[in-house]
Amino acid sequence: MKVKCDLDDVFKIMNQKLRNGGLLLTTAGGDGSRNVMTIGWCLAGVLWGEPICMVAVRPSRHTFKLIEESGEFTVNVPRDGMDEAVAYCGKVSGRDYDKFKESKLATEKGRMVKSPLVTDCVAHLECQVIGKSKVIPDLLTAGVKEKAYPRGDYHTLYYGRLVSVLRDK
Repeated sequence: MKVKCDLDDVFKIMNQKLRNGGLLLTTAGGDGSRNVMTIGWCLAGVLWGEPICMVAVRPSRHTFKLIEESGEFTVNVPRDGMDEAVAYCGKVSGRDYDKFKESKLATEKGRMVKSPLVTDCVAHLECQVIGKSKVIPDLLTAGVKEKAYPRGDYHTLYYGRLVSVLRDK
């Protein structure tokens, strides 16, 4: 059973999972298609007076197209023991595979957004996009460019207003 909570209630475990395997981002397109991908970059806090979650998605990713269509996403915090599924969702494209089915990830309807929640995860952030910006290559250090962008495929940063934060009861 999922219960509403504050970001503070899930912030610590969210950051631990970011350092160790990542989080699962889900979204649903306008045509009802959906996708899940592993993310290793995520910031949560307050921006423009709103509680927000910022995620980075490369334009080449299938998830990018779906967020552009829907204007929303969820960030799901995996529980211990989900490492294999999290790794799989970061290796293959949702254009070619149904990653939910292939990794046996059960889903349920989002409470405030159309993007699904990954049922087995311990916490969920439901987000509506309120802004986005492209990473500006000229502002990055040479080290960051070499490490994160050797192919020049710069992320788009999506700023999502937290419309609901849920955790296991």
